[in-house]
Amino acid sequence: MKDLRIGIIGGGAAGMACAITAARACGEVTIIEAGERMGQKILSTGNGKCNLGNMELDASQYHGTCAFLSDAFSKFGTKETIAFFESLGLYVKEKSGYLYPQSEQASAVSDALRYEIAALGIKVVTGFRVTQVKKGKKQVAAGGMASECFVVSDGKRELTFDRLVLTCGGKAMPKTGSDGSGWDLAKKLGHTIVPVVPALTNLKCKEQFFKAISGVRTDARVTLLGQSSLSHGGAAVHDKALACERGELQLTDQGISGIPVFQLSREVAYLLKKQKEIGILIDFLPMFTDAELCEMAKNRMSLRNGRTIEEFFTGILPKKIMSLLLKLSGLKHTEPAENLTEQDVTALLLCAKKFLVHAIGTGDFSNCQVCAGGVDCNEITDFMESKMVKGLYFAGEILDVDGRCGGYNLQWAWTSGYLAGMNAARK
Repeated sequence: MKDLRIGIIGGGAAGMACAITAARACGEVTIIEAGERMGQKILSTGNGKCNLGNMELDASQYHGTCAFLSDAFSKFGTKETIAFFESLGLYVKEKSGYLYPQSEQASAVSDALRYEIAALGIKVVTGFRVTQVKKGKKQVAAGGMASECFVVSDGKRELTFDRLVLTCGGKAMPKTGSDGSGWDLAKKLGHTIVPVVPALTNLKCKEQFFKAISGVRTDARVTLLGQSSLSHGGAAVHDKALACERGELQLTDQGISGIPVFQLSREVAYLLKKQKEIGILIDFLPMFTDAELCEMAKNRMSLRNGRTIEEFFTGILPKKIMSLLLKLSGLKHTEPAENLTEQDVTALLLCAKKFLVHAIGTGDFSNCQVCAGGVDCNEITDFMESKMVKGLYFAGEILDVDGRCGGYNLQWAWTSGYLAGMNAARK
């Protein structure tokens, strides 16, 4: 439809993919960006390398209210993402299942999108923060019937479109321009907003000892416990585990971070809305079973002679963690190891495997990678069109869809952007 005017509010990953797709299929496309430059958040992804997708794409890697994710990815998945970027002149490579631009530079992804937008003649209006969207009437040639249109305004200027796509993101990384204003627009247009919390972020814990172990990175298993999982004595009950992740754990002066923590953080954030603290069980020795640790304690007893307790335990865990465990166990570093019993050693090793802390908060929106929550996907069709307002489409993080670490959230941006752009451009 060459005379169709499509407006896209938001010049992030989803908005740029949407614009390119729509422009290739129809006439006039305009991107409205509140900031001075499109694609700012892309530059921060993948530690500057831009992990833009994953070979193991599956709907099970996502959370939220979207029931048609599998269908969406069957239409535009990993294969289509690679082909899409190759059509822009950007080659994609795979590393351990993760997809990156060949140059491993996030700027290459942003640039390739911007260059195609310019080549297609897509209009880009920057510094335009939309504060109002309303329905209007578009005049046609004499004798024709006036049709409905969308009028968007920043309080000073107005732009008119036949179709409108909201791709203005969430609140994650507000320095890149994400301020949650898209949810306000969607709400005013009649949509429900699922409560929004930070996701893929660190956890703040109530224990005071974290400053002493800050800076440590170590392989660990992290288990999220339900409130009923904690006995009055503070011991953890394993059969009440809600979720579990393993990977490199990072200890900070306020709590815990790293990929396994990020994967659990959305669940913690929602639980913290209902209760004051959440039990987190850390296994600092995930490579050993309880039985193997008991055997290790037995075999290690021969090392007691001529060593202090600190020297006896050296080589099992990072020094800061072992020092903390000794302190919490009431064992003095400088005492002779000969005073240790096999039960003492076993108890300390099992403590390292069942180390309980309590989350009392998450990183804020400035420290999270994405948001959980957003526009309820039950109110949009699998064509990404609003069920409430005809001609209104959605894509990207504004929707209640969030994925795990590993390129899944950018994949959702490409997929939803493509589907919204393609369907908005259809008659």
